Amino acid sequence: MTAPTVRWPGVPEGEVVRSPQRPLPGGGLDDRAWSERLAEAVDAVDAPDAVFAVSRHGRRTLHSGGTAPAPAVPRPELRYELGSASKTFTALVLAQLIRRGALTGGEPAVACLRPDRVPGASPLTLAHLVTHTSGLPALPADFLVRALPAWRTNPYARYPGPRVVDAFLRHRPRHRPGTRWHYSNFGVAVLGHALASATGTAWEELLAEHVLDPLALGATGIRPGGPGSDAVGHGKDGRTPVPPFDAGGFQAAGAVRGTPHDLLTFLEAHLDPSGARSAEALLSVRTPVLRRGLGHRHVHTTGWFRHPTDRGPMYFHSGATLGQQAFLGFRPGTGTALVALCTRRFRARDPFVATAYSLLARD
Repeated sequence: MTAPTVRWPGVPEGEVVRSPQRPLPGGGLDDRAWSERLAEAVDAVDAPDAVFAVSRHGRRTLHSGGTAPAPAVPRPELRYELGSASKTFTALVLAQLIRRGALTGGEPAVACLRPDRVPGASPLTLAHLVTHTSGLPALPADFLVRALPAWRTNPYARYPGPRVVDAFLRHRPRHRPGTRWHYSNFGVAVLGHALASATGTAWEELLAEHVLDPLALGATGIRPGGPGSDAVGHGKDGRTPVPPFDAGGFQAAGAVRGTPHDLLTFLEAHLDPSGARSAEALLSVRTPVLRRGLGHRHVHTTGWFRHPTDRGPMYFHSGATLGQQAFLGFRPGTGTALVALCTRRFRARDPFVATAYSLLARD
């Protein structure tokens, strides 16, 4: 199916959408070429619904389409589940708290969650949790047992916040924190609870106070809003609808959902933080904090994967839930930000992430 150009309110079909927060650069951009690239990308992911949106120096172009009939609400106006790409929001919350002096990042997580257990507390810090160097596994040891009855619907919903915290307090890492990198949904979930406990503020309120409100992301949140506001996910077959994702106690690791335009605004703030209230925090989450792998080829910041290109570094993070996938990325050297979203569960040899990555990496 050919992907139609998005009709954004007040914008004729086929016209480039201009960001109200960024002036157009002096030179023209090849908008037609970008429109063609986005249309090809939407077709390539083969999903019921897909949106690819790019911002070049604040000039936005979006394409949407899919194998399913167009929903009553235009695809670009719906909110999509980010899954693990939510961690980029969590990293920014922590960076904001550090910049404001509320925390340093070096606090032991146990001390934040259970101040009465400070003597002899584990050396595992908030910084270890956000950088996946905590030594924690991807998920708690008993997660599978508890989640199995709802494995095809909402497994995370069966693992609430108190159980996440309890599992963390009982866990004994195999490796000393800071010595190995291992991607951990468990660790970032614990981070969210630690930040909430340390500040005396619920995670949802922390996210709003430090990220959503300062960046004016009014169409972004962590709770589903219903079929009139949220895109419907689908299984691997691309036909079977699945329920909205419930992150349970893993909100900080994967609960965020937002519209394509809100997500572009989020990325544009990372591209050019100069005018944002959270400028220092936005710059800090771009700073490399660790390298790993053969020849230290893999570079990570507090919230992003970072790969080199001929025109400067590229920052990105993907995510998936039981019925949707997301990809967020930006390149300061080219002034480019990319949001890619689709409503089909990840499957073997899925083309979604590779398509989005290659689109952002192209000059």
